[in-house]
Amino acid sequence: MKLSEYLQHDAVGLAECVARGEISAGELLDLALRQSAAAQPKTNAICRLMEDEARSQLKKPLAGPFAGVPFLIKDCAQDYAGLPTTYGSRSMVGVAPEHAHVVRRYLDAGLLIFGKTNLPEFALKAVSDSQLFGRASNPWNFDHTPGGSSGGAAAAVASGVVPMAAGNDGGGSLRIPAACCGLFGLRPSRARISSGPAYGEYWYGASSEGVISRSVRDTAAALDVSAGREPGDPFAVPGPAEPYAKLMRRDPGRLRIGFTAASPIGTEVHPEAVAAVRDAAKLLGSLGHEVEEAAPEIDGASLAKAYLHVYFGQVPAVVAQARAAGARSSDFELLTRVLATLGGATSAATLTAQLLKWNEFARALGRFHTRYDLLLTPTLAHPPIRHGEGDPSAAEQAVLKLLDRAGLLGLLTRAGLLDGTVDKIARDSLQYVPFTQLANLTGTPAMSVPLHWTADGLPLGVQFVARFGEEDRLLQLAAQLESARPWFTRLPAWVTQG
Repeated sequence: MKLSEYLQHDAVGLAECVARGEISAGELLDLALRQSAAAQPKTNAICRLMEDEARSQLKKPLAGPFAGVPFLIKDCAQDYAGLPTTYGSRSMVGVAPEHAHVVRRYLDAGLLIFGKTNLPEFALKAVSDSQLFGRASNPWNFDHTPGGSSGGAAAAVASGVVPMAAGNDGGGSLRIPAACCGLFGLRPSRARISSGPAYGEYWYGASSEGVISRSVRDTAAALDVSAGREPGDPFAVPGPAEPYAKLMRRDPGRLRIGFTAASPIGTEVHPEAVAAVRDAAKLLGSLGHEVEEAAPEIDGASLAKAYLHVYFGQVPAVVAQARAAGARSSDFELLTRVLATLGGATSAATLTAQLLKWNEFARALGRFHTRYDLLLTPTLAHPPIRHGEGDPSAAEQAVLKLLDRAGLLGLLTRAGLLDGTVDKIARDSLQYVPFTQLANLTGTPAMSVPLHWTADGLPLGVQFVARFGEEDRLLQLAAQLESARPWFTRLPAWVTQG
């Protein structure tokens, strides 16, 4: 098989080639490694190569629906026994004692894991630019971000290294990179896929495991092999009546879809993002769906602040654990130190009050779903930004460094003198990605579909949010859209030209 032929197959297709004896798993691995070697200097998508581990897999019989297909996991939450899980941070030391459940399921499905992908420190940003690994770049334009936090995964898929790669999504981290890189990204319902055994839930249940792919059927098949409860999981979600790979082939029927392109936090939405949604709404109408402008009655600014408090609760705990294991303050990036300090100065009562608001958002979205099957929004409020475009200014960074060194951040927070600053952090950090966090705080499934490219040739996906547990409906609509406006063969020119 030539590289050009490799690029013409999704993961399901490659597995079928192996099963028919047309190519071996070892030959597929060689193709993936060759493409990775060509792409890595351009994208910096992979932060740890695991060729030895993959070669060891080849020594054993491979079985499962993806037997022999090259695959990448994210260096965050997806523990691989015997290797470190760095979370993109210098502070994380030690190796994982056992596979994460989702990683074991990927291996049991026959996927050939040969590397880990790049991300921002502790998966905290919508760009992938950790100081430990360096920034990842968008295969469509190397001056732009591939998104985050699963940016390395998206960059690897969009550059043809693998047809799909694993990621996770705590605030849009599958959907944002998928939208930036012209790919399909589905965030499953809360508890659909186990977070164990290291955790019961990540980020209070806001985070879900999943994949970024070039085809809808790959995502459906990946969900089939990764979903399901594990012993000790705190919650169980009823499984589908049939495999998702089968359900996705059914017609979704006539759906009622409400759409909005207005930012929930009142920030600017780029004309390209507005055009993406309106074009998607027109396409949906042509497919027979009932589409009208509508949005859930949710205070977006309140949701943004509640989402930021996820960081205030989680980051101080993670930093404390790392310091107990020997990490120094200098091992953490400035943003992480600031979030850890702000979170450490936030009272338990304040954090609890913010967590309780999640129920308000879920009820409001539930009321919306009594009238509409799906919510359509932009995935991003802006086309993929240039490297550094969303960073705090030099002056702002200088002030934060001064307050951090002087130990004043915690004092000012406890005195209530930084309340306005916290609101500004929430607003500034989400100005380019204000649409994705709703699904995380409500636990609902959501997907980004690559239906739009900008005048500059950059991808810009649109998002659909469904009722809890209705991944099947999302997959059915995605398959219909994929058929109406195919995207699988759309890759950056440098990838297809070799």
